[in-house]
Amino acid sequence: MAEEVLESFRKKICAELDQVVAFWLKHSHDDHGGFFTCLGKDGEVYDDLKYVWLQGRQVWMYCRLYRSVERFHKPDILQAAKSGGEFLRSHAWVPVAGNKKCAFCLTRSGQAVKVQRSIFSECFYVMAMDELARVTEEQQYQDEAVRVMDQIVHWTQVDPSGLGRPELPGAGPTNSMAVPMMLLCLVEQLMEDRPEMAKKYNELGHWCIQQILQHVQRDGNAILETVSTDGQELPGCLGRHQNPGHALEAGWFLLQYATRHQDEKLKKLAIEKFMLLPLASGWDQQHGGLFYFLDVDGHCPTQLEWNMKLWWPHCEALIAFLMGYCETKDPNLLEKFTQLFQYTFSHFPDAVHGEWFGYLSRQGLVALDIKGGPFKGCFHVPRCLYMCEKLLDGLLGKSPLL
Repeated sequence: MAEEVLESFRKKICAELDQVVAFWLKHSHDDHGGFFTCLGKDGEVYDDLKYVWLQGRQVWMYCRLYRSVERFHKPDILQAAKSGGEFLRSHAWVPVAGNKKCAFCLTRSGQAVKVQRSIFSECFYVMAMDELARVTEEQQYQDEAVRVMDQIVHWTQVDPSGLGRPELPGAGPTNSMAVPMMLLCLVEQLMEDRPEMAKKYNELGHWCIQQILQHVQRDGNAILETVSTDGQELPGCLGRHQNPGHALEAGWFLLQYATRHQDEKLKKLAIEKFMLLPLASGWDQQHGGLFYFLDVDGHCPTQLEWNMKLWWPHCEALIAFLMGYCETKDPNLLEKFTQLFQYTFSHFPDAVHGEWFGYLSRQGLVALDIKGGPFKGCFHVPRCLYMCEKLLDGLLGKSPLL
């Protein structure tokens, strides 16, 4: 019976991945290079600005599908990925404070519009370059990935001044979980099947783990999004802020790392603290689905969208609990995956035009009918579906686990 249930999940997920990828192949490609991401419900382009996070993510996604899933090993997917990668190499870098930095947003032709004081444009650039190196076997892409990765490490661990405008005196140093999470993701990306990279970034991976674990607070009963640099709870709204989706994403990052390093203690912690805990606190008992933001003390969060149901936390939760089940065979984790699967697949996919709606009201109604924008592109949905397909293949004996 369990095998039949898993096979039913796999059938639905495979079909969903096919139609999601088809949506982006049909609507997002631009002859100028790169990808449109501001797409309406039917795929119509409503803004031709190009967001560097999403350019890098789409290159990564296309390359990963091309090299890992036989039915996506197609010349048009590879060509689109290479075109997107070259668009990034040609246009993403702009001068900032005497250095160079990746822009956040570009015009259609590649002129810089906005730069952020953060590392995330560079991080997704690294992901794109590394995957391009793997599918093309061109050393230039790997060299570029390592060069930028080393710059990111310098900014985060040595000198952040190259990020742009200086920090103001009232904004003290903090440990935002997003930074070590993202760096851990890059470590896993660069280390895959590369012993020399594993040696180079081993200490960085360990640092990321320690930084993430600082966010386990309140005697192990809460995951807080931002803490002090020495791992203490901060005062005010910032200190009480919770992001269930981020905690769940960190959970499967930690579990993946623990599995590769055969760290049973970290596996247990990842599941108990970064999966079960944020699902319990983040699940809307009245309407179902995961809240976007929460206040650990039960105050109303100041973010207007706090009680909305967004696509990406549900994607991360599906990966987390299916990966947890693969590692433990704990039926409770499969039950949680089933709970998330039922809500997600009954609310987000668009059966008429394809892809998923990203922004629902608390009640689960479509609040924004766009399929892409400044933050939603060809990434969270196809990555979730791809990873879940691979995990189910492993459980069903169709291929090795991730």
